[in-house]
Order: sequence, then C-alpha cells, then structure tokens
Amino acid sequence: MDLLKKIWPTAFKVGEKDVASLIIQIVILLVVGLVAGILIGVLALIPIIGILVALCGGLVDIYCVVGIVLCVLKFLGIVK
Repeated sequence: MDLLKKIWPTAFKVGEKDVASLIIQIVILLVVGLVAGILIGVLALIPIIGILVALCGGLVDIYCVVGIVLCVLKFLGIVK
C-alpha cells in the first residue's frame, strides 16, 4: 500500500464520503489525460518519435485510469 501512496499521492487525498474531493481529483486526472492525449496526438505525426510517444501516451492513460479507480475506492472506504 505504501508503494501505491507514493505513485498516486493525490488519489489518497480523497476523503471518505467526500463528494467534492472525489470530483476534484477525477477532473484533475481527466484533464491530465486530455492534455497528454492532445500533446501526444500532435507529436505522433512525427514518424520516428510517434511510436515512442504513443507508448508513453498509453502509460499516461493507464496512470489516469488507475488513479481514478483508487479515488473511487478511497471514496467508498475500501482502501485506507
């Protein structure tokens, strides 16, 4: 659990049954994913860099999805 708290520190700032903090964290993660997606879409037009950028984009998307799942689990009180 300590490793998760180091990798996704903002997900554990969500209070249990605190809807406002949950929505704020989800919006932050969605904005990060959106901005990274737009940047990756622009950089993917460059042939050689496109493959590496696409891999990094996949990792950013996975990071955002796991962060949202952890926020919801923390909100529900499943993760302490």
